[in-house]
Amino acid sequence: MKIAVEGCSHGALDAIYRYLRDLEARHNYVVDALLMCGDFQAIRNHRDMQCMAVPQKYRQLGDFHKYYTGEKIAPVLTIVIGGNHEASNYMSELYHGGWLAPNIYFLGHAGCIQVNGIRIAGASGIFKSSDFGHGLYERLPYDHGSMRSIYHIREFNVRRLSLLSSPDIFLSHDWPQSIERHGDTQGLLRRKPFFRQDVQTGNLGSPPLMGLLRTLKPKWWFSAHLHVRFQATVQHDPSGIGSNSPSTTSPPQNPDEIAIADDDFDAVELQNPPIEVPRLQTASNNPDEITLEEEEEEVIQAPPIAHRPQPSVTNFLALDKCLPKRDFMEVIDMPTTSDEFTMPGQRCTPKLTFDPEWLAITRAFHPFFSTRRRQADYPDEATARAKVAEEIEWVKSNVHNNESNSSDASLPGIRSILDCQTFVQSAPGPGSEGAQKNQQSPWYTNPQTAAFCDMLDIPNMIDFSSDNRA
Repeated sequence: MKIAVEGCSHGALDAIYRYLRDLEARHNYVVDALLMCGDFQAIRNHRDMQCMAVPQKYRQLGDFHKYYTGEKIAPVLTIVIGGNHEASNYMSELYHGGWLAPNIYFLGHAGCIQVNGIRIAGASGIFKSSDFGHGLYERLPYDHGSMRSIYHIREFNVRRLSLLSSPDIFLSHDWPQSIERHGDTQGLLRRKPFFRQDVQTGNLGSPPLMGLLRTLKPKWWFSAHLHVRFQATVQHDPSGIGSNSPSTTSPPQNPDEIAIADDDFDAVELQNPPIEVPRLQTASNNPDEITLEEEEEEVIQAPPIAHRPQPSVTNFLALDKCLPKRDFMEVIDMPTTSDEFTMPGQRCTPKLTFDPEWLAITRAFHPFFSTRRRQADYPDEATARAKVAEEIEWVKSNVHNNESNSSDASLPGIRSILDCQTFVQSAPGPGSEGAQKNQQSPWYTNPQTAAFCDMLDIPNMIDFSSDNRA
């Protein structure tokens, strides 16, 4: 099975699909699925645009709305995560994952699914320590702070992801901290000399993500955010303890994105005053990043690493943004059992299913899911794993396809995503905004989230209609 991976898309879906089509023609192969590593910008209409943390001059409708309304159809199964420049209101509707548009699936704020048996996990957003321990408290209409905090990754999701057994592929927007040590560091610095101070101080990347990489040990890890292609190979210590412990320092600013402040001018993002953990007082400036005030912040130690036998190597690849002469796409081969039934040059029909282990983790951790700023204490790891093992049995007994003619109907814990979630337009497309065009979107409770929660017999905590103030 051929899988394409793309870095930051910034709403340029037409160009990305066109490049993919040209790539297939040039190399005489067919890609079966496309993975996208954040800054996807699923903007349905002009009101969604007001929920995206970028200055006014960068608020562009982009291409996504054409795929959302059905004017165009994604030519290949597309699986995405969120970054730090998104219509966060729409991605919050689908917190647990769901179809953003026909044939375009969002993994959620954190998630794991299977495509023809290949396990693909991912974490949306970027890291900021001051928001890491909070619950999902943000509500529409967003103010200056909540429009940014909503895309900051939470400890709740890092802990959930850390309980997975090894996925085949992991997607993140941020880079894992100090990943540059496992590749051609000098080559990276020749292309991006403004990374030098962060590299020298161990300050490049996100500590929680390096903790997850060391814990999960996936075969592949793909990232974006810093707008440069970089590859590395992480050799895992058999003891489960990596050679590079995450440092307690700040993640970098991105010198290769469009450096902008919240006003209509270019500027360098400023660091907040230090809190309890030590941090650098200066950071490099990336003139090609869409940076925002208070977006990068001090970081904390990653969760403890689980000790269990896993694959010994993770191949890391960061990709650029979709622009001419940039390295923004890669195609890899992943063997699956379905390959033997696919003729050469023929696109296989990907079978998208929920991952039973992730469903069990979702049930096990749901009592700790907070929709307020305060986050309840978590169970220790042994207790959490015991609860997940218990919930796996529930998933095997209760999750299955409804379609009796499905080949997976009798497989315990396996359910086609399409059997549970089908795409619906929860908000109108562009052109219907009227006088409210420049106001933030109201809250829409998404039926896909309700269906997911019904499947797992958990309360839908993502229905914010009662406390929506838009």
